[in-house]
Amino acid sequence: MCSDESPDWLSITKCLLSAGVFALPAPSRVFVESVDMRHVLRWLPPQGPCGTAVLYSVQFQGEFELLVQNGNWVNAAECQLTSDPRCDVTIELGSDSDYSLRVRAKCGAATSAWTELSAPFNRRDTVLTAPEMAVMAVGDSLQVSFGKLPLNADVFVTVWRRGQEAVVHWMPAEQRVLSVPGLQVAQYCVRAQTVLQDQHRSASSNEQCISIAGADAPWRTPTAVLLSVVFTAGFLFAVFWCVAHCHPDRCKTFFRKEPLPHSLKPDWVIQIPISPEDVELCERIQVCSDCPSEDL
Repeated sequence: MCSDESPDWLSITKCLLSAGVFALPAPSRVFVESVDMRHVLRWLPPQGPCGTAVLYSVQFQGEFELLVQNGNWVNAAECQLTSDPRCDVTIELGSDSDYSLRVRAKCGAATSAWTELSAPFNRRDTVLTAPEMAVMAVGDSLQVSFGKLPLNADVFVTVWRRGQEAVVHWMPAEQRVLSVPGLQVAQYCVRAQTVLQDQHRSASSNEQCISIAGADAPWRTPTAVLLSVVFTAGFLFAVFWCVAHCHPDRCKTFFRKEPLPHSLKPDWVIQIPISPEDVELCERIQVCSDCPSEDL
């Protein structure tokens, strides 16, 4: 029962919806926004009053559900009673078959009718954008790395040297990095595009050019190490030989002894007092050969 106290439009609407007096309008303008194999179902909220948050549920139906399961509809797991007017159905659209999708709204006890896509959607109709790539020279090789790529896509990488014919390299999207070895010392340019089943192609990426300096010869590194060792040993031998065979007069010119600064010289006299007991007592004795001997 609806309360008669202080009736207003919001409370009347809540009451009518809870009593199911009129149905909730269905969502409108249902469409799929698909870019680089990421598929998002979008719709407009129902144009009608609702005293609480409107919740949405999404279902899909592929060829398997239509032909094998007698037209069964399957709930999109992440889009049941959600308040967001969008649903990522990338996982649900897991094959290259046609899919039908539908959505309905719920407000309190009232539920709208289903609104279905105007035409089935196939993921092969996704919009492919030019791939983002980075090109780097490593010795005599080009290393081409890519950012996020569409699922189940291939990448065609075109490499050419100025004034020469271009070479196209194929790479699966899962690989993400392509290496082109054995290049000559010159400037090379690269561009790429993503491809679905050799038919649906993206626009080409911007052209990137980079210079190849060439690979280092295999003998350069050990030769450089050997020369460094020989030079260091010769220098140390020369230093020790000069020190060992240096003439004293000439060494003094190279190794002069600097006098101590005045501040470091001691300018005091240290005297150690001796006690009278420590003084030796001496007796003078005269020795002569001509002196007469005394009788004992």
